[in-house]
Amino acid sequence: MVGNVFYFEWEVRLMEALQALLPAWLISVISQLSLLGESTLMVVILGFLYWSWDKKAGRSVGLSLLTACIWNPMIKNVFLRRRPYFDNEGISLYRLIEKDADMYDIAAQGFSFPSGHSTSAVATYGSLYTLFRKRWLGILAIVLPLLVGFSRVVVGAHYPTDVLAGWALGAVVIFLVPFLEQKIGDRRILYAVLLVSGLPGFFYCTSDDFYSAFGLLAGFILGTLFEEKYVQFRNTREPVRMVLRVLGGGAIYLSLNTILKLPFSRAFLDSGTLAAHLVRTGRYCLIIFVVIALYPLLFDRFFVKKEK
Repeated sequence: MVGNVFYFEWEVRLMEALQALLPAWLISVISQLSLLGESTLMVVILGFLYWSWDKKAGRSVGLSLLTACIWNPMIKNVFLRRRPYFDNEGISLYRLIEKDADMYDIAAQGFSFPSGHSTSAVATYGSLYTLFRKRWLGILAIVLPLLVGFSRVVVGAHYPTDVLAGWALGAVVIFLVPFLEQKIGDRRILYAVLLVSGLPGFFYCTSDDFYSAFGLLAGFILGTLFEEKYVQFRNTREPVRMVLRVLGGGAIYLSLNTILKLPFSRAFLDSGTLAAHLVRTGRYCLIIFVVIALYPLLFDRFFVKKEK
C-alpha cells in the first residue's frame, strides 16, 4: 500500500464511536445513503434532464458535475491520503468504493481527501438549485449532501475532514463554472479551459477515478457540440417517453461499458499502467459521446417521435 497517513485524533475517535454505537443493521441502512452521491444516480439525473426535461439544464449540470469529478481526484493525488480503515484497526469498512477490487487496492479504491461522493452531491444538487431556484431544490441541495457525507464517515470510507473538503470543492465548482461561462461567453473556449485544467493530472495521477472522469468530460463536451450541430433533438414532457429515454440511455451506457472492455484482459485493465489508463479514458469518452450525441438520433425513429 502507498499513500500518506494524516488525521486529527478527534476524527478517528468520532468514527470509532459511531461504528460502536450504531447497530450493524442501521449502518447497513445508512450506507445506502451513499447512493445519493454515486455515479448510477448521477447518470439517471443527468439522463432525465438532458434527454427529457431540459437539454440546456442537463448540459449545465453535467459540465459542473464532470468538472468536479476531474478536480477531485487531481486533489486526491496531491495529498495521497489513505482511507481511514487502512491505518486504524478500530474503523471498519462497510461499503467498498470499487466493489470488484481488493479493499486495499488504492488505484481502484482511490485516495481519501477530499470525498468524491460529497463533491458530486454538492455539484449536482447545488447546480440544480442554482438553475431552477425552487425552494424544495434548495432544501435538497443542503439535506442530500449532508446525508451523503454522514454516510461516508459512518461506513469508514472517509474522515470527516474529507467530507468537509468535498463539500467545499463542490461549492466552488457550482459557482466557478457558471461564472467562467458568463465571463468567457464562447462555450467552446470554456470547454477548452476546463479540459486543459485537467491535463496536468495525466502526469501524476495514479488512481483510476481521474482517468474515468477525464474521459467522461471529454466525451460530454464532444457530444454536446456534435448534438447541437447535427442532431438538435427536442425534449419531451410525456411520462412514458421520458421513462423510455432514460431506460434506453442507461441500457446503452451499461452495455457499452461492458462491450468495450472485452478486447482487453482483466490483468491489463487493472495494471495501473499509462496504457491502461489511456484505454480507460478513451472508453469512457466513447461511451458518453454515444449516449449524448448519437443515442438521441433514435428518438424520432423508434419509441419517441420528435415533438413539433
